[in-house]
Amino acid sequence: MATGHEVHLQSTSNTERMPQKRGIRTRELLVAAMALIIASATFTSLLIVRHRLEAQVTAGLSSDLLHSVMTFHDLQAQRMTALERENALLADLPSLKALMTTSDDRTIEDGAVEFWRVSGNDLFALADKDYRVVAAYTEHPRPNPALRSDLRAMFAGPTRHYLVSGGHLFACSVHPVYFGSEENGTLLGYVVSGFEIDNMVEQISRVTTVEATFASGGSAVASTLTPPVQTELTAHPLPSSGKTLSPLPVKLAGEQYLAVTEDLSPYSSAPLQLIVMKSFDQAERSIRQIDHLMLIAGLLALVLGTILMMALSRVVTRPLEELATGVRAFGVGDSSHLLPHRGTMEVQELSTAFARMRNEIQHANRALLESERLATIGRMASSVSHDLRHYLAAVYANAEFLASAKLSEPERNEIFADIRTAVHGTTELLESLLIFSRTGTAIRRSHELMATLLERAVVLIRAHPDAAGVILAIKCGDPARTMAILDGKQIERAIYNLLLNACQSAHLAVADAQVIATLDTQDDGRIILEIKDNGPGVPEKIRTTLFEPFVSEGKQKGSGLGLTLAHCVAAEHGGEVILVSSRPGETIFRMLVARGFEQQDAPLTENRNIVVAE
Repeated sequence: MATGHEVHLQSTSNTERMPQKRGIRTRELLVAAMALIIASATFTSLLIVRHRLEAQVTAGLSSDLLHSVMTFHDLQAQRMTALERENALLADLPSLKALMTTSDDRTIEDGAVEFWRVSGNDLFALADKDYRVVAAYTEHPRPNPALRSDLRAMFAGPTRHYLVSGGHLFACSVHPVYFGSEENGTLLGYVVSGFEIDNMVEQISRVTTVEATFASGGSAVASTLTPPVQTELTAHPLPSSGKTLSPLPVKLAGEQYLAVTEDLSPYSSAPLQLIVMKSFDQAERSIRQIDHLMLIAGLLALVLGTILMMALSRVVTRPLEELATGVRAFGVGDSSHLLPHRGTMEVQELSTAFARMRNEIQHANRALLESERLATIGRMASSVSHDLRHYLAAVYANAEFLASAKLSEPERNEIFADIRTAVHGTTELLESLLIFSRTGTAIRRSHELMATLLERAVVLIRAHPDAAGVILAIKCGDPARTMAILDGKQIERAIYNLLLNACQSAHLAVADAQVIATLDTQDDGRIILEIKDNGPGVPEKIRTTLFEPFVSEGKQKGSGLGLTLAHCVAAEHGGEVILVSSRPGETIFRMLVARGFEQQDAPLTENRNIVVAE
């Protein structure tokens, strides 16, 4: 009995432990998968970074090599310019011309020493008109018996300015010596001046941090390389890089280089090649150090990232993502999205607070919309009822007058005119309300001329009682430039409202009432209409709310929708209405309207001023 009981307890214990083992194996599998992902990403990044670094290093070395070649040519051009100028001055010396007229070679050779010392050049030579070198001097103590014959090769072509002789490289300038002028004088011979290239090679290496070598006939005539590398380079000549100067990889004395070669033989007395090289070793060491750092960082990220990912993904990340989704849904108007109810205590509190805030915002928005709607209805009712009562009172009173049989025909016509004015005012009020309610819904665009719409609006204003006695003028350029794709009726109504507002303001002016409408186009293609009146200006207290509905000041009639409608219509056509300036005697409103298509404008040729009503 005891044994059976013990066996039963042991079986129960094993059963309880089995789910824990399965859970541990699942977590280990997840850790292994995460480790594999991080390791793969790390090593892939390592390979990509190394490849990019090698490409950047190669590009940088290539740029340095090409820059060094350009530096050599720039230095060479500067020194050759100075050398040719100096050589031309020597050739023009009367004493040198007198020396060259001497037929005794020994005399010329002795006299050339003084000119050589005066020039200060590494090479100086004189030759007769038959290219025979009479005198030749260099700074090297050991005589060079082949120098005169090598100098004779310099006269073979005008482009040759490099002299290779006795293991040395010179850049030379050859200038003829004439008795008299070069055009009509007698050729006496040639003066040759030159400097050695060794110093220039060192300058190239010092400025561009590259190694440079001039090779000729299997030997280096000028170089900054060490003797072992120089020997191996001359033993295995490099092919020319061609006109594009493409860098070539080369390995010398166990070290990897990138080299650029340029063939200078066409400009030399002997085969000559410029070789510019830069070592990869320093860059390779830097890349290996970066590899080690990235490998260490990758291993550290592998360990820490796996641990943190396992801990955070289940506890924090998922509930936060659900909460963020709920926030985004509420931002686009979906208030029914479910919020997370699990996660850490902070996430749960945040979710509860957001739900409470969401409900409060919804209630506040509904209350705000309701209050705005009631306020708008109240303002509209107050404004409209006042105007309708004014017009209806005029109709009612004049209708009673018409009932009298004692009225004369002129009096009856005057009463009819008053009734007609009241009816027109009522119609305009109702039309403004209808347009205000339909703004942004029914735009019928077509090709229209703004100049034509402006003239139509002016004709309508001319018949309005508030425009009586107002001097109304239009300033417009070429009407063809005002072509646009827009709703003609809405734009005409907006212009009409602006003109009517200006006329009503101009009636309060001290001087004669004037309104000027100026139509033009801007550089960005928009059409601009400016309406100026000489009224007292817009009151300061309504300037900030000028374009809001039912806002007016100092008017006995009007719904306060004129500027609002004009602003809304302009905004629907890619523009706006703004108050440019307002002071006693000058108020300017500006309406901008987009054309709706791309068009090349012709320049304005003239302005025409049209007085429409007075």
